[in-house]
Amino acid sequence: MIKFLLNNELVTLEESVAEVSVQQYLREQKALKGSKEGCAAGDCGACTVVLGEISPSQAGISYRSVNSCITLMAALHGKQLITVEHLSDGKSLHPVQQALVDHHGSQCGFCTPGFVMSMFALYHSDKTADRETVNTALSGNLCRCTGYRPIIAATMESCAHRTEDKFSALEAVTLEQLKDIAREQTLPALNNVYLPETREAMALLLSEHADARLVAGSTDLSLEYTQQLKPLPTLISTSRVKECRELTLDRNGITVGAALPLNDIAAVLSQQFPALHELIERFASLPIRNQATLGGNVANASPIGDMPPVLLALNANVIIDNGSQYRHVAAREFFTGYRQTLLADKEWISAIHFPAQQADCQVKAYKVSKRHEDDISAVCAVFTVTLQDGIVTRLTSGFGGVAATPVSCKALEQQLTGKLWQDQSTRQLGMQLLSEAFSPIDDVRASAAYRKQLLANLWQRFWFETQSELLATTRVPTYA
Repeated sequence: MIKFLLNNELVTLEESVAEVSVQQYLREQKALKGSKEGCAAGDCGACTVVLGEISPSQAGISYRSVNSCITLMAALHGKQLITVEHLSDGKSLHPVQQALVDHHGSQCGFCTPGFVMSMFALYHSDKTADRETVNTALSGNLCRCTGYRPIIAATMESCAHRTEDKFSALEAVTLEQLKDIAREQTLPALNNVYLPETREAMALLLSEHADARLVAGSTDLSLEYTQQLKPLPTLISTSRVKECRELTLDRNGITVGAALPLNDIAAVLSQQFPALHELIERFASLPIRNQATLGGNVANASPIGDMPPVLLALNANVIIDNGSQYRHVAAREFFTGYRQTLLADKEWISAIHFPAQQADCQVKAYKVSKRHEDDISAVCAVFTVTLQDGIVTRLTSGFGGVAATPVSCKALEQQLTGKLWQDQSTRQLGMQLLSEAFSPIDDVRASAAYRKQLLANLWQRFWFETQSELLATTRVPTYA
């Protein structure tokens, strides 16, 4: 069974009670229909709810927006689930709701509950409510009436003048309720989804359930259920395994727990590798990044995943566990075929290690897609170059969207080492090598010819941006 708080009500669910997704449970079991069903894929935000969790400091509650349509019910264990129906205090609207009314931001109203919940999550954060932060907070929500201006204005006003609400007043009580659940020693499980807390328990469950699949944030796997209508098999989650949720930073680099949501590691990765900031912020949307994990993005071995090219270019290592021993595999060897990896039976990804980069190493990351955010790549490219007296001493690369797996270009890396970086022939050789290196396919995102040209152009952009700081400042990372 699992236990969680629905607003302030303690809920205990046995396997036969709940539906698979949080959205199904809310609408069909609890008649809480403010969370709308739109895309059922985590793309539109109409189903957005907020989860409250014990903060890392154990001193308060952290709130984050998630898409209820792709959130498994088992993931609620030990958390507080808040929907739009819970925000008002008697007949008084919550400040974010009142601001939306005052700014005439509801439009047709279908998307309004999702926007409200994203606004509520920002309201309960410590982030300054500037335009960029508000845009990011609302990035997972689509308004079908194109009414973004009043919605953004309402968010900025309400979050710039935060006052205590009923959730703040009850935080101490709610925190103790969540801690009571956390103290229980039973193995949480629901609908054949198991949530072990130790690597030993993880290994035991894998041995007992030979056909089980691994899950973390469920942002990709849930689509099999919502889009393809496939019944989900037995699932074993890495989301509570201690070793999968650790993040360490030392002189040797960064080790990121595979089950940490991307939003929890974004600040550290962006601090160590500033060039990754835009790529990470363009990874789907904020509600997705609040659930999706680095380990999941790597394990599914998608050729269009955003983070695998980063691992390849930064020479990361994948740390694999089977409950009794670890093994380290270079990311460049990990992907063996279309959605295939070196993971053996009864193994899982425990962490990803990024080695520390040399001080003179320059890193750039590019993502080209039809939409700026909440979209998959036509091409993703990550480059690094290290120079000594203007000569290339090391060059690495990682690409997505151009082959059956995430891939590097060894010809580029080998033939440009030793070249004078500022020489135009270096730029031209790189463009030629990349335009001939892969055989991408035609699909709805881009043609093969476009992808080849794009690879050459992104290389040229990288070469120009590493020639002069002035040229680097010409990039446009955000759009008003």
